[in-house]
Amino acid sequence: MGKIESWLVNLTGEQYLWMLELFLIVVVALSLGYVVNRIIDKLEVHTAKTMTVWDDALIEACRKPLIWLVWILGINFAAGIAAQKMDSGLYALVDPINRIALIFLGSLFLTNFIKRAERNLVHPDYISKPLDETTVRAVGKLLRAAVIITAVLIAMQLFGYSISGLLAFGGIGGIAMGFAAKDLLANFFGGLMIYLDRPFSVGDWVRSPDKEIEGTVEDIGWRLTRIRTFDKRPLYIPNAVFANISVENPSRMTNRRIYETVGIRYDDLHKMDTIAEQVKTMLREHPEIDQNLIMMVNFNKFASSSLDFFIYVFTKTTDWAKYHVVKQDVLLKVAAIIEANEAEVAFPTSTLQVPNGIELTGNQPQVGSEQ
Repeated sequence: MGKIESWLVNLTGEQYLWMLELFLIVVVALSLGYVVNRIIDKLEVHTAKTMTVWDDALIEACRKPLIWLVWILGINFAAGIAAQKMDSGLYALVDPINRIALIFLGSLFLTNFIKRAERNLVHPDYISKPLDETTVRAVGKLLRAAVIITAVLIAMQLFGYSISGLLAFGGIGGIAMGFAAKDLLANFFGGLMIYLDRPFSVGDWVRSPDKEIEGTVEDIGWRLTRIRTFDKRPLYIPNAVFANISVENPSRMTNRRIYETVGIRYDDLHKMDTIAEQVKTMLREHPEIDQNLIMMVNFNKFASSSLDFFIYVFTKTTDWAKYHVVKQDVLLKVAAIIEANEAEVAFPTSTLQVPNGIELTGNQPQVGSEQ
């Protein structure tokens, strides 16, 4: 060891030996960071084979904090040596910087772990029964906010700031800020109510009869909810709006309804009962009609130009596109039943009653001819 030190002194000179030491410390720190990164890569391969979501999140969350910790320790050690050699007052700053670094790295690890766990809990590749995305995201945001606030308070306490005084000032200042930012707070609590009540989730189709709102929910934030309309326009809605309007969520329908009125001619009145019964039989045998729900086919009305009967059934599917395929099939089969009974679907007509004694002939006066 003495020979190596003597060689280094001869190489750089005694007064510059500490600079070489700093260089070597930084190189070692960077090398150790690379080694830690490779070890984490190996651990990720191993944890990917398990069915637990937490080990994946833990290993992924450790990567940056551990690498940065190795680098910071190396730089910190080198800075201490430099400050001593240079007789600089900067050495007194090493301890506060260490405290800030530890708080920062701890917060970084916890926020990364929460974020990774949030992603894994809703992804089918990590869990057999993914949790509700809206709930997981809400809990994740609250936990990350709690970590950041706690880290800030701990840092202030370590540097001698009085947290009790800050909280007392926050109580007074909070009242003033509440009046100044009432709309922002209304949107915040509106978002909180959406997370708690869950009238809709990300991916749901929603619409409001009170506002021109209809589309698919893409994101639920603390201030805004983003909805993608069916013509692909993004619609940004303040969360406070949802506290004052009614919202429909067709995505949570258990069935879709077919409610149609069909009219036949008055000349086919004696065939109405047969047609209605055959239509009901067809619906009972249809594989896409839910037999456990109400099913009605009844003569309903003497209309001005038709005898109307209505069809009231529910499909098994809730998919919008498939529903229309089923509805089309039902209506075409109804038309076939009417045709098979030698009846016709009615259309608006007018009947002209000609009194006895009036005779219509084909010899009509020509336009422009003399009478």
